[in-house]
Amino acid sequence: MSGTDLGATVWLTGLPSAGKTTLARALAERLTAEGHRVEVLDGDEIRAFLSAGLGFSREDRHTNVRRIGFVAELLASHGVKALVPAIAPYADSREAVRKHHEAAGTRYLEVHVATPVEVCSARDVKGLYAKQASGELTGLTGVDDPYEAPADPELRIEAHERSVADSADALHALLSARGLA
Repeated sequence: MSGTDLGATVWLTGLPSAGKTTLARALAERLTAEGHRVEVLDGDEIRAFLSAGLGFSREDRHTNVRRIGFVAELLASHGVKALVPAIAPYADSREAVRKHHEAAGTRYLEVHVATPVEVCSARDVKGLYAKQASGELTGLTGVDDPYEAPADPELRIEAHERSVADSADALHALLSARGLA
């Protein structure tokens, strides 16, 4: 079986506006050009459709992550590279997804997009940091709600210190090293 035939879940975790989705889309483009089957399961899109109605309590966030993980594992078990740019702020939720993948015999790689909150706040792609600063929003991950950075991810990318292309290259190199690209 070649790397183009093998499925896997690549979970990109990090703060809001860290660059997770940008990086996932750049990698998806490259993998697709190489003949891989790829899906990007964007956390915001999944929340709008699959997890509509969930709030942002710890329990609801855990349920959301488990749902995304289930879909990713299902895709990966059918030979798809499921790229998941989703905050997933709690280590135990991410670990539950990893264990589910392992039990199913499906590959799971965790990537920490380690952009500092100050950089994320300056980027503020969705205006969340501004809303939090004005008091319009509470519970912003990494500001007034917890974010538990991975202790031992398969890859940590300091996305604020390198270009999107360089970051995508690092991710591709990880997949290649694991026989997935």
